[in-house]
Amino acid sequence: MLNNFLAFSTLVSIWFSLLASLVTLYGAIRFWIKHSKKIVSITPLKRYPTITIVVPPHNEELVIAKTTKGILDLNYPASKIEVLLYADNCQDKTAAEMRKAVDMPEYRYRNVQIIERQGSGGKAGVLNDALEIAQGEYICVYDADALPEQNALYFLIKKVLENPSRYMATFGRNKTRNAKQNFLTRCINQEVIVSQRIQHVGVWNLFKIGRIPGTNFIINTEYVRSIGGWQQGALTEDTEISFRIMEDGYLIALAYNSEAFEQEPEHLRDYYYQRLRWAKGNYQVVINNFKHLFDRSNWRVKLETFYLTCVFFGFNLAVVLSDIIFFVDLGCVVARFFNPKIPIIFAMDSNLLLMQLLLINWLLMILLYVTQINLALATQYGQATSDQIWLALGSYFTYSQLFIAISIQAVCSVIGDKIFKRDGSKWVKTKRFAD
Repeated sequence: MLNNFLAFSTLVSIWFSLLASLVTLYGAIRFWIKHSKKIVSITPLKRYPTITIVVPPHNEELVIAKTTKGILDLNYPASKIEVLLYADNCQDKTAAEMRKAVDMPEYRYRNVQIIERQGSGGKAGVLNDALEIAQGEYICVYDADALPEQNALYFLIKKVLENPSRYMATFGRNKTRNAKQNFLTRCINQEVIVSQRIQHVGVWNLFKIGRIPGTNFIINTEYVRSIGGWQQGALTEDTEISFRIMEDGYLIALAYNSEAFEQEPEHLRDYYYQRLRWAKGNYQVVINNFKHLFDRSNWRVKLETFYLTCVFFGFNLAVVLSDIIFFVDLGCVVARFFNPKIPIIFAMDSNLLLMQLLLINWLLMILLYVTQINLALATQYGQATSDQIWLALGSYFTYSQLFIAISIQAVCSVIGDKIFKRDGSKWVKTKRFAD
């Protein structure tokens, strides 16, 4: 009875995961078919709003100079840009590297402030400090490792001007700048491309639901002030503020031509702690907003809550249960070499149909995983190669399984923070590399 219950629970969880992925994939395919033949041109905007660009680095001396130059080289009128460069509780040469870049002759007369900050609150604290002094109509955020493409800000502004009263924020896409470094960064590159080219695009195209990423986005300054700024101590302040925007009935628009190049972790430990922080933050947001499934919130908030609940709880439950079944049965098979009387616990001899359905659904999950990756790669120039197909298949059994351990630890940590009243906002900084 227990065997069949676990198998059926796994089956239902997989169905929900497959359905959510297929819907998103359908939306993305429709979007790219429609936009693949459009010629992108840089034409004058009907107006150029003033922009405050905020960069909140903490000990980023290895990458901050290149990012600073990239921001100052953006294709946008210099007189309309205010740049606030924060060295947030830095113990390295971050501030010195920023000054060195800003003091270059071509940037000497730009409107740039370098602020050595000693406050609390992490990234959200920096953004709230910047909010107090920002002069721009919109605030634009770039992380220290996010090198914007020259027209990134142009496309963000172009999108928001399509409907400024409804689009309270716009966000672009992020790409991996060190994708070819090693196996880990190659896998991360595939994950980033799927999230940017399939998930974000599909959800926006079907439901006009957008999610502010950590970098390469703009948001209306007065609106952020009206809601009290960013939530202090939030591990994923971007997701948290996205919900508040949707709750107020506004949209977060996708500017799919706006691109920034991020540096991803090159070592497993750095990757693990970065994704653990993201997972904890996302679980906190889902738990805090779960009530919207049952209140009178608008349908986009409900759908986003349902979607994230399925992704972070339903999908992870499916993977955990299926792995339990697989490894327990594998252990039983090995043990039978020494004692043939040991039964295979999840053999499900009494329900052959259920066992067959479970096997088919596992194969469908693998097929959909590889298909999603390769369709996403096909939408980006130079990414769709035969090597990527094999990498996608290999990453399913290696890289993607890491998130199981991360998710389990994140859930336990969030629950522990609630029970023991711990400060769950502390996180390990991602190590950077010179490039």
